[in-house]
Amino acid sequence: MEAREKIVIIGGGFAGLQLAKSLNNKRKKVMVIDKVNHHMFQPLFYQVACGRIEPSNISFPFRKIFQRSRNIQFRLTEVQRIIPEQNKIVTQEGEFTYDKLVIASGCKTNFFGNDKMEHLTFGMKNTQEAIAIRNHVLLTFEKLIIERKRSDDGNWNIVIVGSGPTGVELAGAFAEMKKDILPRDYPHMNFDDLKIILISSTEMPLGVMSEEAQEKSAQYLKELGVVFLKGEMVTDYDGDKVFMKSGKTIPSNNVIWAAGVTGNIIDGLNPGIIVRNRFKTDRYNRIVGYGNIFAIGDIAYMETPLYPAGHPQVANVAINQGKNLAKNFLKTSEKDWQQYEYKDQGSLATIGKHRAVVDLPHFKFQGFFAWYFWMFLHLMLILSVRNKLAVFFNWMWSYINRDSSLRLIIIPNKKNNTEQ
Repeated sequence: MEAREKIVIIGGGFAGLQLAKSLNNKRKKVMVIDKVNHHMFQPLFYQVACGRIEPSNISFPFRKIFQRSRNIQFRLTEVQRIIPEQNKIVTQEGEFTYDKLVIASGCKTNFFGNDKMEHLTFGMKNTQEAIAIRNHVLLTFEKLIIERKRSDDGNWNIVIVGSGPTGVELAGAFAEMKKDILPRDYPHMNFDDLKIILISSTEMPLGVMSEEAQEKSAQYLKELGVVFLKGEMVTDYDGDKVFMKSGKTIPSNNVIWAAGVTGNIIDGLNPGIIVRNRFKTDRYNRIVGYGNIFAIGDIAYMETPLYPAGHPQVANVAINQGKNLAKNFLKTSEKDWQQYEYKDQGSLATIGKHRAVVDLPHFKFQGFFAWYFWMFLHLMLILSVRNKLAVFFNWMWSYINRDSSLRLIIIPNKKNNTEQ
């Protein structure tokens, strides 16, 4: 009996999960390796951070996803190094061999080399970071009500750095939280001094979207009371003040960093094939210089006629690269492999209730209908029916009551391991 080819996939994000699902119950041995035990639906992290949905609603355990699979295994560990000449990877829990290796390690928050900001601000690229933001912001209000005075200006400023979809959606959600929810939870506090500040290096928010979307999103932010600082570059943060290139400073103890991402590079491959902190691949997602190592999703840098500077780091690219690579792996000959090209399916963002912007290839619209379109699309992309229903119920409850019951402060206890 012919031995089945072993494919190891590093990372279970949109790209890695799509590849694994497309190879499910096929004549391949597949191993998915990830440092967390669940797939995360990143577009809704901001709603976890604002207490609108539970983390479990957008988190999907890999072992549950592949519970009935006959050919997919999952290993919970972190990959430390690739040894390509031995077809081997080194992890915290041991070594694994492969016939084909697919790197789908995604990306992380880019702090542009500033270690201080990395430790003092909050990123939002995984479930833990989203929960940390929720805990920190809610604890700030608990602290203020005990003090019953504005002893620290920084407690009253929530600063979001970066005006892409993540930053804009966070700003809108916190602004609605300030208006509709916090006055109910803290009826004796005056939230007039609470400022939601969005710092942008560009002149308009959502710089990658159309002019119509940018103008409308700026209008929505203004309507919600968000302070939009355009053309500003954050240079430093000391835990109490945000410093900007213009010389201005903002006191804040609540700084969320949404100003860019960088690839999760894994050691062991030729540094010369790393472009913009992503692995350079050919049109088949094969890493340049390696016959059996591939990269898909945010970690892959592929130059094509339509995208000579690489594809955008969005979910649609990751999902479709995973699908295309799976189809190629299942073909009997590499001569039949299909090259990948991304067809832009549009982009969208929401800035609060009844406020959203949608750019489709041949059609652009904003407002009420765009908001419903955004909700429907994200709901359909969530994996399980149970989770779809849970998110839908939470959204409808918030829509009707302008409230949420999910503002839990959950901080793990630190065990005392000292022997008595």
